[in-house]
Amino acid sequence: MYQQPQNNNNEKNFRLAFLLNLGFAIAEVIGGITINSMAILADALHDLGDSLTLLISWQLEKLSEKKEDLKFSYGYRRFSLLGALISAIVLIVGSIFVITEAFERFSSPQTTNARGMLAFAIAGIAINGYAAYKTSQGKNLNSQLIAWHLIEDVLGWLAVLVVSIVLLFTNIQILDPLLSLVVTGIVIYNVFKNLRQTLALFLQAVPDSVDISHFEEQIKRLKMVEAIHHTHIWSLDGENHVLTTHVVLCPGAKKEEIRVIKNTIKELASRLGVSHSTIELEYLEEDCSMSGTDQNQLQKIKR
Repeated sequence: MYQQPQNNNNEKNFRLAFLLNLGFAIAEVIGGITINSMAILADALHDLGDSLTLLISWQLEKLSEKKEDLKFSYGYRRFSLLGALISAIVLIVGSIFVITEAFERFSSPQTTNARGMLAFAIAGIAINGYAAYKTSQGKNLNSQLIAWHLIEDVLGWLAVLVVSIVLLFTNIQILDPLLSLVVTGIVIYNVFKNLRQTLALFLQAVPDSVDISHFEEQIKRLKMVEAIHHTHIWSLDGENHVLTTHVVLCPGAKKEEIRVIKNTIKELASRLGVSHSTIELEYLEEDCSMSGTDQNQLQKIKR
């Protein structure tokens, strides 16, 4: 039976990050309007999007800790993956809006309060940096995606800090919308990269860290193993993987040898992040409804 992994405080960290981001985003909206900074308002929208995705991720992460039942026999871990997908979509939509607003500022630059930008930059680095540190402690894809978004926020605020210092001594107002485009471009690039990985896991692709061919070769080297086929590895949430495989045993394999084979396969699988494995043991004369290619390989082994 699938064993639910220990709670690694993901839910608690998501809640903390959500409250910090929401409070700061509200302050950014008020402050951005007050100091007339497109970069601050752009990041306010970004943080509001982050707050929404953090809220969703927090609730889905909480749900993902539920144990398996008759409806979700593998447990609820894939709800965490759903949180990562929603986060990516929300951020893409928000980024498109920011880009549109930034281009309007290029055509009609406006004066920005550099001192206000500087104050927000310092606060943004501190708040987002702490939230990024807390969420980065999680190991699943949902935690990694959220942590990366928050790290991007820190980098964005570092850029705001630099620009605000420049604006204290110059009057290059185009730097504000230009900065919002740079930050948004970085966000979109990394969101699309993580979105590709999330969609691949949703479609039950083999995790990037897993080499099925190498795994099968290790199994074939075991004593009393003739062949291996129908090996499938997919991920519940980017952290906890599932394995199913058929192992063909040599005739006369004894009970103790079979036990050693199964334990060794489980050990090898655990190194790949597999938390649930199904291993079917067969003998040469058995037919497990294999494909024509597999049957031909089995006939060669028999001969």
